[in-house]
Amino acid sequence: MARTPTLTRDRVPEELREAFDHETANSGGVVASGPGSAMIHSPEMRRRANHLVDYLRVESTLPDKIQQLAMLLTARAMDCQFIWNAHAEHGRRVGLSDALVDAMRDKKPLPATPADETLVINYALEFFNTHKVSQATFQAALDHFGARTLTELTTMMGYYAMLAFNANAFEIDLPEQRTEPVLPI
Repeated sequence: MARTPTLTRDRVPEELREAFDHETANSGGVVASGPGSAMIHSPEMRRRANHLVDYLRVESTLPDKIQQLAMLLTARAMDCQFIWNAHAEHGRRVGLSDALVDAMRDKKPLPATPADETLVINYALEFFNTHKVSQATFQAALDHFGARTLTELTTMMGYYAMLAFNANAFEIDLPEQRTEPVLPI
């Protein structure tokens, strides 16, 4: 069970109700699951964060397969069950191989992947393992993706790390219905 109760409108300060109403308009006045259920405790912050994720998910230059790969690499690096569960099946549907997704989940050696996936994997693993990216790894990703897309990739990993912080710190429950095994942690 999550560490904080589901926030209801009557518990939101008056000056934050407009942001709360905006953020809960499509969910019946509450956010009952996911990292958003923690973030809604600061409704204006959540609204601002959602502007960024909306851009990243809908308007960015990142192909869906690369987005899902970045999310899964971040979820695995952060041991985030919720994000892993939310994106593993989608990653498979958009073209990530079962062998790759399963190896990431189980922390096993990764199979050979197409060049674009390999660049993202190298970039993400190097960053999450060392908190930096070497010039060679950066340049390879820059040469392939260009500055705009590489910036969006880096920001997407950072955004999903923020979601993982919330999901893990607030102990957000996994949905009862799921198709993916949990991460072995």
